[in-house]
Amino acid sequence: MISIKQINEKDIDLCYELDSNTISLWSKKQWANEFKKEGVKVFGLSLANLVIGICVLHMVLDEVQINYFAVNEKFRNKGLGSYLMSYLIKVCESLNINKLVLEVSKSNTKAEKFYSRFDFFTVGIRRNYYKDGSDALLKEKILTTK
Repeated sequence: MISIKQINEKDIDLCYELDSNTISLWSKKQWANEFKKEGVKVFGLSLANLVIGICVLHMVLDEVQINYFAVNEKFRNKGLGSYLMSYLIKVCESLNINKLVLEVSKSNTKAEKFYSRFDFFTVGIRRNYYKDGSDALLKEKILTTK
């Protein structure tokens, strides 16, 4: 069974492990710091009680920054990332969020295509942003709240 729930600080090891096996973005200390930030919500995507995806949202007023989004490679291309993103968009709409923003490496074409399917548009570029020298594409999605 697929489920999504908010996870908290006690799940730092789980977050760090998934991160280490996917995009290797943050150290364990950085994960701990993320949970301490005001306005941060961390969601876990689970399949039969195994967390296979994580998303970190940072809410500021009527805007949400997606600070982290990853699905375990073994479970990619099965619609699970789309399931998680659709859920997050619905959560944001219910909170009257007007805009979602994120950054993604220009060299990560799979992720860029994924975000484009959800109507994220490139609004800027940070040159040589990542350790490997690649650029970061700044993307945003305008939400229409009811």
